[in-house]
Amino acid sequence: MRILITLALTFTTTLTFSQTLLRPDRVFDGKALHDNWVVLVNGNTIAFAGKEGDLKPLSYTSEIKLDGMTLMPGLIEGHSHLLLHPYNETSWNDQVLKESPVERAIRGTVHAKNSLMAGITTMRDLGAEGAGYSDVYLKKTIEEGIISGPRLLVAGPAIVATGAYGPKGFHDGVHVPLGAEEASGTEEVIRTVRRQMGNGANFIKIYADYRWGSGEPSQPTFLLEEIEAMVATATSAGKYVVAHAGTPEGMRRAILGGVETIEHGDGGTLEIFKLMKEKGVALCPTLAAGDAIEQYNGWNKLTGKEPERITEKKESFKLALQAGVDIVFGGDVGVFTHGENSRELELMVAYGMTSLASLQAATSGNARIFHLKNLGEVKKDFLADIIAIDGNPMKDISKMKDVKFVMKNGVVYKNE
Repeated sequence: MRILITLALTFTTTLTFSQTLLRPDRVFDGKALHDNWVVLVNGNTIAFAGKEGDLKPLSYTSEIKLDGMTLMPGLIEGHSHLLLHPYNETSWNDQVLKESPVERAIRGTVHAKNSLMAGITTMRDLGAEGAGYSDVYLKKTIEEGIISGPRLLVAGPAIVATGAYGPKGFHDGVHVPLGAEEASGTEEVIRTVRRQMGNGANFIKIYADYRWGSGEPSQPTFLLEEIEAMVATATSAGKYVVAHAGTPEGMRRAILGGVETIEHGDGGTLEIFKLMKEKGVALCPTLAAGDAIEQYNGWNKLTGKEPERITEKKESFKLALQAGVDIVFGGDVGVFTHGENSRELELMVAYGMTSLASLQAATSGNARIFHLKNLGEVKKDFLADIIAIDGNPMKDISKMKDVKFVMKNGVVYKNE
């Protein structure tokens, strides 16, 4: 026993020498911007963040100068699909029907690395879209150090009401792979939630509304009691439920049913957003997805007339801000190119948020909403997930495209 204790103490002592001082021009700690701060990383945690004069002299410390840069917490992407790639390359239907889960998983490894290099150190994946539990295994390979990528929170297959998801357009004798898992009735939805959690889902994604027929407008899908049953099942296991929802009624049922975030929320009204605020439900608006899809449909942002969908999205987003709803940073990346996650931040600002508020959402805000301890802030004893941006994104949010430094869990993956 004495030998084991000695070895443990020796290992701990060795770790204390693995210290790196980061010296940027300024530090955004996840809540506010500070000039003349330094950050000391010890192993995989932050040992100090503050004025250099308050830091006691230390030995065995290497130094990384980040001249002209803003240091900040690694970004937490709230809505991604690592198993998808842009729809102008291959349609969603063809990705589900013609690309094997093996091919899609290989693409996912590239997407994960691109996201990390873009400053995304934590990512919530909102469904494998027909690739089973490939996202669960992507997470496993990242955690085992086989591939590089963000910390992942994964949903596995989303849950949809029977008959309410695609690919569609086939006669009733043809059975095609679906982009999610069907379930109906309280007993079956409970069973499905339990199976997904047992297969490795960190949280449950449901579709509270969708198109019942090709080309039809979205309508509510699950009954309120079905949503309540899924939420109760997940909650009893220490997990939570999020909902794809864009119609007022679909959103209302999801909110009353107890979901924690609404994904998209395009058709939200002021009344609905006030209900979200009252119930503590956050909105992930996925602004960049709609923006990308309209461009795929031919919209020229520089010279073309703004599509009705974009105008309506701007209005609903303003209503959400007016109601004081918590906003999640998450662009539905996969609809557009992995690694271009900062598109969402730019649109959040263009549609009415301040740069400070958008960056708070992408760091400390998402950490709080997603129940992530010791992430989302540059703070003593927090995990060393740290990035640095060339310039000052508080003055120009487009600077978030230019990530020069990426550290995850104390390991430097990028230093330009």
